[in-house]
Amino acid sequence: MKIRKKILAGGVIALSLLAVNIQAKVSPEEAAKLGAELTPLGAEKAGNADGTIPEWTGGIKELPGSFQPGGTYPDPFPEDEILFTINKGNMGDYASKLTDGQKAMLTRYPDYIIPVYKSRRTSNVPDSVYAAAKENATTVELISGGNGLTKFNEANPFPIPQSGIEVIWNHITRYRGGAVKRNIGQVTPMANGDYSVVRFQDELTWLDRLTDADKVDDPNVLFYFKQEITSPSRLAGNVLLAHETIDQVKEPRRAWVYNAGQRRVRRAPQVAYDGPGTASDGLRTSDNFDMYNGSPDRYNWNLVGKQEIYIPYNSYKLADPQYKYDNIIKAGHINQSLTRYELHRVWKVEGTLKEGVRHIYAKRVFYIDEDTWQAAEIDQYDGRGELWRVSEAHAMSFYDKKVPWYAMEVIYDLQSQRYLALGLMNEEQNPYTFDTQTSSGDFTPAALRSSGKR
Repeated sequence: MKIRKKILAGGVIALSLLAVNIQAKVSPEEAAKLGAELTPLGAEKAGNADGTIPEWTGGIKELPGSFQPGGTYPDPFPEDEILFTINKGNMGDYASKLTDGQKAMLTRYPDYIIPVYKSRRTSNVPDSVYAAAKENATTVELISGGNGLTKFNEANPFPIPQSGIEVIWNHITRYRGGAVKRNIGQVTPMANGDYSVVRFQDELTWLDRLTDADKVDDPNVLFYFKQEITSPSRLAGNVLLAHETIDQVKEPRRAWVYNAGQRRVRRAPQVAYDGPGTASDGLRTSDNFDMYNGSPDRYNWNLVGKQEIYIPYNSYKLADPQYKYDNIIKAGHINQSLTRYELHRVWKVEGTLKEGVRHIYAKRVFYIDEDTWQAAEIDQYDGRGELWRVSEAHAMSFYDKKVPWYAMEVIYDLQSQRYLALGLMNEEQNPYTFDTQTSSGDFTPAALRSSGKR
């Protein structure tokens, strides 16, 4: 589906006078590797030398027999057993395949474990996304000093990345279903494990998936996002609206909030960078949502290279309704016995804060799954250079829709010894609905009042 042929087209000449143009596209010969020795999204198709990472053969092709459309997502691999468990006592044996954040969690919490299972490369996306990625490889260019894109189509602008900023853009723009509504929970447990659930209804719609897309002239917008708090009652009815711009240096994210108590809509420039995350009790920043989002302009991005790391994958237990939130949420960290880790290749990217700008994180280290371009682990450091927060994304595939995403995101604060878990769905009704029908009128500031009524 073509969506971005004219992104920033009118502003490219002007921008080139103000900022550095960076060529990012690859040659047709390089792009020909996509679908051959590389997967259509740019991962290495072959497994690793010792066979602990298998060959990619197209992801999940057959749905589990117990799957019911519109319901939950049964584990496609219920017969898989734990191969081994990493704990504080033996983590030195696996140190080369652990992040610093994982090592810190194993050291800090004696009961923290990493159960490792057989690696399964389950990711796939629709053919239109594969086609867009191949086209993007030879056309997309970075502009505005690397903080904007031009000639971008649908998803994954840099399937064969040459720099750290390109890998970050692949995460920001990755495919998440095009148009989706989800009902999810967020918790911020106290140190003793006590928690209450804040429930959200999120709507995410890419520009081309609007029912009136042909009438919308908004070429610098990637997607529209709306988030309403549905409980508890003291927060219910508050709504956040964001128009996610592609070049946020040229045009910052447009954001508004509706306060149900005041019945007032106002602009929300704080919904960006290290502004406080919604109802997060100070445990996440705005750009911690979806592991990382927004403009990458405050960091210098260094591409370290590829590594083999144990990352959360095929995390269907964390989405299984048989487990309630009380089974998952524990003191200090989530119930790690319900997690699943696998060995996968990841892109390691280090982001260091630029001179003259501010952010509470002075350094961020990303580990991004090669098959999905999703961030799997992020280590975040404070201004003293100390590891502060550890983010983990427990990935799963919404296999009937060919959408890789998360069963849950968790941010561990090593200093306060608290954490935030976002994306809980086990106790929610209709947690994910794909192929939703929304128009541009649903994502206007005027629409906030009606959507946020208690």
